[in-house]
Amino acid sequence: MSTEHIYKATIEYIEKNNPSSVSLNYLDIGAGSGELIRKLKETRPGITCSACDYTDSLMQLPNQKVDIVDLNVNRLPYKDKSFDLVTATEVIEHLENPRLFLRDINRVLKPGGLCILSTPNILNINSRLRNLWFGFPRLFGPLPIEDRKAESCFGHISPFSYFYLYHALRESKFKDVRVDVDKYQHFGAYKLFLLYLPIKLNGMIIKKKEISKYKTVDDTNIDAVNQLNSLKILLGRTIVVTAKKEVS
Repeated sequence: MSTEHIYKATIEYIEKNNPSSVSLNYLDIGAGSGELIRKLKETRPGITCSACDYTDSLMQLPNQKVDIVDLNVNRLPYKDKSFDLVTATEVIEHLENPRLFLRDINRVLKPGGLCILSTPNILNINSRLRNLWFGFPRLFGPLPIEDRKAESCFGHISPFSYFYLYHALRESKFKDVRVDVDKYQHFGAYKLFLLYLPIKLNGMIIKKKEISKYKTVDDTNIDAVNQLNSLKILLGRTIVVTAKKEVS
């Protein structure tokens, strides 16, 4: 479920990058109850909103049409270069092919258009330790073979760390990729107090080897690599990633 923190981060970024005088064509993917659409309409009365989801039974906004689409099978049902803004909160981890999904978002965005995504942060300290003890990051776990509810944690089939989301966005012709988090996990700070020094020290050693021996880190990705052991990533609950479509 998307949280108030994610809504707030999304709205703040939109207001910062799109003056209120500018009209917006907006698409919310995985719109659910329509809460994000409702909040955006309150701050941007002139915004034109489209919604898509795997079902329209969740929508609670009167007169808000929902375009039903199974994104594991079909593309987004919109023409190329249709939207100024696309959001997908807590969607990408439910999809079988996240990279194809990002390329399709790029297709429906206008040049210079804004994409905002959120997904569970599998690199925070709580998630890293859970993966160490149990083999699964936080909010991901063993999946039943049948009768999975796609909208629940049973639908979390694609754990996506910040680096791979950054990489996929860049390969999909997005630029200005930035990461924030919805909130800090204060309980994780106690664990991080004990582990921060070894994480930073070993991270530096491994990164140096990746640069000099394996040649996997270069000028195109080092900023994202440097973020992975930042306090933001180590303590953030959910990552909120923003990117702009390149202007060709």
